[in-house]
Amino acid sequence: MIDSLKDTLDYLYYKYNCVEFIENDPISIPHSFEEPLDIEISGFMASTIAWGNRKAIVKSANRMMDYMGREPGRFVKEASEEELNHLRSYVHRTFNGEDFISFVRALRHIIEKWGSLGSFFERHYTQSEDMRVVLSEFYREFFMAEHTPHCRKHISSIDKGAACKRLNMYLRWMVRRDEYGVDFGLWQKIPMSALYLPLDVHSGNMGRALGLLKRKQSDWKAVEEITQTLRQFDPEDPVKYDFALFGAGIDGFLKNNE
Repeated sequence: MIDSLKDTLDYLYYKYNCVEFIENDPISIPHSFEEPLDIEISGFMASTIAWGNRKAIVKSANRMMDYMGREPGRFVKEASEEELNHLRSYVHRTFNGEDFISFVRALRHIIEKWGSLGSFFERHYTQSEDMRVVLSEFYREFFMAEHTPHCRKHISSIDKGAACKRLNMYLRWMVRRDEYGVDFGLWQKIPMSALYLPLDVHSGNMGRALGLLKRKQSDWKAVEEITQTLRQFDPEDPVKYDFALFGAGIDGFLKNNE
C-alpha cells in the first residue's frame, strides 16, 4: 500500500512541480524579481493574500508590487510617509490599505533588526531547530512594529492552533530547493526536513482521500499529522508533495481516475 501510494505521490510531484505551474500561481510574483530581498518581500506579500481564486490572487499581488514601484525591497526599507499613505487605496478582499501599511512597517522593523527576513528565520531555526518555535517567534516579532489591530487577522498564530498555511507556503518557497526551479532555496540554513505542509482545502481533501490525513479539522494538529505521514515517503523533503496534493485537488485527480 505504501509503495503504491508513494508511486501516486511521486507521479503527482513530477506532474505539478514544474515551471509550467508557476505562471498561474502566487509564486509567480517573487519569480518576477532577481534580488534576494525583492524575492523575500514580494513572496511574503504574495503569500499573505493567497486565499481564494488564484487568478485574482496573482492579479492583486501584481497590483501590490505596482504600489511599491516594482521595488519591494527598496520600498520597505526607504518608503516615506507620503509613499506609505499612497497604499491606503489598496484593497484585496479583507486585506486593505491600512493593513498594507502595517505590513510594510513590520517588515521594515524585521529588516532593520535582523538584516532580512531570511536572517530572522535562519537565526531562530538555528537556535531552536524547531519550526514551530520559529513560527511563534515570528508572530511575536512581526507585531512589535506599529500596526492596526485589523492587520493581525492576516498572520496566523501557531500558538492559537492555526494551520499557518500561508506562512508554511512562504517558507516552502524560500527553503525548498531542487532541480526543477519552482521554489527558490534561498534560506539554506534551514533543512527541508524541518518544513511543514501548507495545508489548505485542496491539499487537505486530497490528503484525506489518499489516507494521508485522518483529522477532519484543518488546524495545526492536522498539519503535523499529514506532514509526519509524508515523511514516510521522503523524510528529507516531505513538503515536496505540496504542489502535488494541491494541483491534483484542483484538477479533480481522484474523480478523473476512478
